[in-house]
Amino acid sequence: MTVIVTCNVSPRFRGFLASCMLEIAAGVYTSPRMNKGIRDRVWAVIEAWYSEELAGFIVMTWQDSSLKGGQEIKALGTPSQELFEYDELFLVRKALSEPPPGDKRSLTNQ
Repeated sequence: MTVIVTCNVSPRFRGFLASCMLEIAAGVYTSPRMNKGIRDRVWAVIEAWYSEELAGFIVMTWQDSSLKGGQEIKALGTPSQELFEYDELFLVRKALSEPPPGDKRSLTNQ
């Protein structure tokens, strides 16, 4: 299964991806049997178009049984979460946000 998620990109990405994958939700595209050749060509188009974008984020993931976690990920742009690899597994890390001014809660014990 190949999954591509787009966020805040131009409409041409939606048209292109919808022509070769099923859009199951806004900006979320899936294909159950996309082979490596097709996946590489789709990603090449996305990369070329993305170089003209001013903002946005695109992530593609698919099963790769040769990896310990069984999954490969490619990404373009700056997501709200940080994707990182740990012990051959992909994990997501989000920064803790600061409490609003005047909030008596603290992230540390004082």
